[in-house]
Amino acid sequence: MAGLAVSLGSGAMTNSIAEMEDAEVLIVIGSNTTIAHPVLATFVKQGVVRKGAQLIVIDPRRIPLVDQSAIWLRQRPGTDIALINGLMHTIIKENLADTAFIAERCENFEEMRKVVEGYSPERVEEITGVPAGEIVKAARLYGQAGKAMILYTMGITQHTHGTDNVKSLANLAMLTGNFGRPSTGVNPLRGQNNVQGACDMGGLPNVLPGYQPVIDETVRAKFEALWKAPLDARVGMTLTDAMTAAADGRIKGVFIMGENPVVSDADSHHVMAALKKLDFLVVQDIFLTETAAMADVVLPAACFAEKDGTFSNTERRVQRVRKAVNPPGQALADWQILTALANVMGLDWKYESPQAIFEEIRVATPSYAGITYERLEKETLQWPCPTADHPGTPILHVGRFSRGKGLFAPIEHQEPFELTDEAYPMTLTTGRVLYQYHTRTMTGRCAGVNDMAPVAKMEMNPADSARMQVVDGEFVQVSSRRGHIEVRVEVTESVREGVVFIPFHYAEASANALTVAALDPVAKIPEYKVCAVKVEKRPQPGLHG
Repeated sequence: MAGLAVSLGSGAMTNSIAEMEDAEVLIVIGSNTTIAHPVLATFVKQGVVRKGAQLIVIDPRRIPLVDQSAIWLRQRPGTDIALINGLMHTIIKENLADTAFIAERCENFEEMRKVVEGYSPERVEEITGVPAGEIVKAARLYGQAGKAMILYTMGITQHTHGTDNVKSLANLAMLTGNFGRPSTGVNPLRGQNNVQGACDMGGLPNVLPGYQPVIDETVRAKFEALWKAPLDARVGMTLTDAMTAAADGRIKGVFIMGENPVVSDADSHHVMAALKKLDFLVVQDIFLTETAAMADVVLPAACFAEKDGTFSNTERRVQRVRKAVNPPGQALADWQILTALANVMGLDWKYESPQAIFEEIRVATPSYAGITYERLEKETLQWPCPTADHPGTPILHVGRFSRGKGLFAPIEHQEPFELTDEAYPMTLTTGRVLYQYHTRTMTGRCAGVNDMAPVAKMEMNPADSARMQVVDGEFVQVSSRRGHIEVRVEVTESVREGVVFIPFHYAEASANALTVAALDPVAKIPEYKVCAVKVEKRPQPGLHG
């Protein structure tokens, strides 16, 4: 992320959740925060209501936070870079940039400035659809703030230029000196409870625990000595690459833990075809998901309340998790299943508890070295915490960036991979609803919660529904170049004309049967947030009627 090294490259928040309440200005971009992070969103709302924070919402949809916002910038989906460049253009033009911060702590500013010079508010309005006056107003508000935070989620990352979107946000924060102080920074909000911890532990194809590069010979030597085994120097495959390799016959077997790619991955027909082609598929999960139903072997795992260990949350906070009940039937904690498998495969793993594993984590991962179970009995700690007497790190990049100087990245606007045309004239974007979670593996089985949002609904602008003569509650067929689904219509001003929104939770009306598997070239994340579709009126209710 604009050269800010490990902490930002891993998607970690630079600051802490509680600091949101004390920010003077908050930018929320590509995040339906009250829906996807309802508890965290209370800190944003309290900052606005109780302390007078000014909220800038940047989102193609009218999300609930718009009601608390001072400014809402409603960009065309996939035009975030142009909009951010437009904000920076105005900040530089009106002398709101923090020149002292830039001179002392950053590099490559002139190259970035030359690019954003071409993004006048008027030009950005042509690209994004956001009025030039509103762009200027938002730039002034953010640029004049003493302390301002940026919050983002997958509405920024799930694009073919998602990495550049994030770099652009880093540019904006560095331009205004909003790093290394309370209530500032660039803060990605993680989508699930231990995504941060999984990445910290090396759950990425290019790093070992603690974001230590697998291609680094010194790093490999350290882990080979610790694990008493040779390590492959090659960077592994991302999930999206692995599915393509499975479809091509280059991968013969797959082990999936706690993931339901049949519903959650882009172009789900391609995913199912790839899984069917495997010689052997193992799924480890707490329920028989759509993916587990395709497996040769299903390993029943314990859920969060049935095991001990630690979770690392979105603000890098490591917390103890204590077993409340025993797992049912033959289900075991993940570490027990993996240890048993390793030993059957001829390895000599002798872990006896999650605490023993955590002690190894402390040795392997410098940012966790000072965190112990004893300390976690009475406190929570935010990494990096390098020593036993270190208090943890609520704010990253105080005084200097991890790489030394923050690197400005000159970035031009890029259009989405798939644009609308005569055959597919509407833009589909996807996301979450409050009462369902991910692929409904859990919420779909919870009667009270499931009753609040039992079926998928596609949001459509009233102008589009009137043109198509579609009424609220009617079923339509939505098609892309990858497939089609039938889904119920919800007529609403929340989406702009020409755009439809479908939540991705529902297997029976799977938005990811439509989405495109085009990838960001760096992060290899699919472009879930923009694809071209056509919507057709159906003569009678379809499969869901």
